[in-house]
Amino acid sequence: MTTETLPEQQRRNDTSITAYAGGYVDRVRGGELGALPAVFGLIVLCVIFSILRPAFLTPGNFANLFTQGAAVVVIAMGLIFVLLLGEIDLSAGYASGVCAAVLAVSLTNQGYPWYVAVLAAMVTGVVIGVALGSLVAKLGIPSFVVTLAAFLGFQGILLLLVKGGTNISIRDTTILAIANKNVPPIVSWIVLVVGVAVYAGIQLFRARRRIGRGLKADPFTLIAFRVLSLAVISGVAVYVLNLERSRNALIVSLKGVPIVVPIIVVLLIVWTFVLRRTAYGRHIYAVGGNAEASRRAGINVDRIRISAFVICSFMASIGGIIAASRANSVDPNTGGSDVLLFAVGAAVIGGTSLFGGKGRALDAVLGGAVVAVIQNGMGLMGYSAGVKYVVTGSVLLLAAGVDALSRRRAASTGRR
Repeated sequence: MTTETLPEQQRRNDTSITAYAGGYVDRVRGGELGALPAVFGLIVLCVIFSILRPAFLTPGNFANLFTQGAAVVVIAMGLIFVLLLGEIDLSAGYASGVCAAVLAVSLTNQGYPWYVAVLAAMVTGVVIGVALGSLVAKLGIPSFVVTLAAFLGFQGILLLLVKGGTNISIRDTTILAIANKNVPPIVSWIVLVVGVAVYAGIQLFRARRRIGRGLKADPFTLIAFRVLSLAVISGVAVYVLNLERSRNALIVSLKGVPIVVPIIVVLLIVWTFVLRRTAYGRHIYAVGGNAEASRRAGINVDRIRISAFVICSFMASIGGIIAASRANSVDPNTGGSDVLLFAVGAAVIGGTSLFGGKGRALDAVLGGAVVAVIQNGMGLMGYSAGVKYVVTGSVLLLAAGVDALSRRRAASTGRR
């Protein structure tokens, strides 16, 4: 039960921007850190690498950061649904590899059109999710054991699909464009303007609806700040990505936002809406917070668990498609153990709790950005893979430690 002091109650009833700022500070002090550690870490890392390696800030490297971390971000976005329940999916990496292999076999070996191959890969992901979720929910086998077994089994399936160790090349231009082509600059600006306008409209509509119902709404100054922040950050990113990145523009021009970026943005919007604005999303958080209480409240806990694994494996299939597009091929290492480690790390670093009940789709993007910056920046500095693993693991351990301490702080202040 939350205990509020008189100043806290006054701020809760006050709709000014000052009251919101004070309330945010109180929540941080109470252990509700949210994405603050990830954002702070991302800023610090970018500043350090920019000073040590000026090439880090070049438009070409900026675009490479998006494509380099795209598959991990997408897989992490699906893992968040499983982590919200306090479960784990150790097979998500190789599940993405199996789905990518299905895509490659369908395209290259069977000659199916790209949309059939993509559908086959996604259906494979859904089937995997149903199987894993059913074993966990219906038979009661711990998710660690089920997905560890799947982790081993999917390696064998991947080897069988690629005939032991061959490399299956992907030549379909549509699939290759996902991670290797860019949106035309003028289209990038149009999408940005429309997106910011839609976001502003949704924020204003929500505020007016709450006011009309006599409920507390965000102050318009706060809404204006959010819209302006989104416009500035997105505008700077689009401007940089629209700069010429090719060393010889006469031969080939490299300008525009990578196609994979709007794909991630759409997925982020969809899953954010699902988690924040639907009954299903509320049930996910409820089951993650207390499964038994949720069951007594009438929530079908087994169905929620199965659906979370389905979403996780479905997103792994999309991550596998993106990875195959970036590599132009599929081999036995597609979706290897590093992919899973980075995906789980991205979710946790972004702010999702391993204890369940706390997390957002945005955490995958923020944590994935941190992981991508570490890998990219240390690569530019010439560090070995061993050093990258040590640093990434240390950041993950730090994020998990911050999560544990914040939960303890929240419990001690009655905000849990």
